[in-house]
Amino acid sequence: MEYKNVYLAAVGIVGAVFWLLDFFKIFQKTHLYAPQNHGKPVLWRRLLRFLILSIGLVGWAFLSYSLMQPRRPETFSSAKIKVNDIVMCLDVSRSMLADDILPNRLEAMKEKVREFARLRPTDRISVVLFSEKVITLLPLTTDPSLLDQVLAEISIGYLGSGTNIGDGLALSVARLVDSPTKNKIIILLTDGVANVGTLTPTQAAEEAKKYGIKVHTIGFGTDNDAKIPVGNGIFGTQYQRIPGGSIDFDTLKEIAKMTNGNFYPAKSKKALEDILDDLNKLEKTEIEKNEQVVYEELFYKFMLYGIVFLIGAELLRKFALRDVV
Repeated sequence: MEYKNVYLAAVGIVGAVFWLLDFFKIFQKTHLYAPQNHGKPVLWRRLLRFLILSIGLVGWAFLSYSLMQPRRPETFSSAKIKVNDIVMCLDVSRSMLADDILPNRLEAMKEKVREFARLRPTDRISVVLFSEKVITLLPLTTDPSLLDQVLAEISIGYLGSGTNIGDGLALSVARLVDSPTKNKIIILLTDGVANVGTLTPTQAAEEAKKYGIKVHTIGFGTDNDAKIPVGNGIFGTQYQRIPGGSIDFDTLKEIAKMTNGNFYPAKSKKALEDILDDLNKLEKTEIEKNEQVVYEELFYKFMLYGIVFLIGAELLRKFALRDVV
């Protein structure tokens, strides 16, 4: 048995108090009158009065109980939902400001990753960023609004200027090690070559393999030369030209192969969108979840009982006791 609002019973109790004040004519001015049943035995009248009092109190008890809105779970259904734990391991090195993918690689990545996350409301998703340093921007969460906000606010610069793929991947593995979910996935997106860090990318991949974590890798960027902003000068924003095709595809392929994941080259925003759509069809784990489907609402039945008892009490007061009501 469950109750939607226990405190509403107080309303019925207050109603019962006012009814008792009226029943015993408390606070009413004393006056003399000759009731039609004054000749009836006093004992009979007292018994009848006690009976009416009991009926009225039972009625108010039913009404008070009904106001608590009692209900009973009638049926349960066993529903299956599909879940994954996913870590988005994202490169935020300076080269992600390259303009070969408009408006730049970083903004294109943020847009498409946010779209990907919105399509997975049942999954827990974490965000790990890496450049020279690595950081967990967001632990595993199922809050879509928080995830969207965090992804939108990703920026360049505060993690240094290198590309630390190995430590970024290792931190992503650490986020998933204690997860109870069977399907643990890392999506690693980078546009460069590992050049700093404690672990190499393949050493981190070994750790992922050890814990049964699948790593999908995405090499993001074109083969064309691109420009990145390096500051402001006399003639406006100054740019530095960087060579295209500088992604370490071989290492990304090896990481994916070692962990039973897939490797994807993404040379445009549309290509990245298609890749994330493909990843959105990943195998999911089904878990059982009991869902309460139907409640039997009981309040109306007790309310009806209360009304009937109160009407009965008032009718007896009027016609049996000949009370002034």
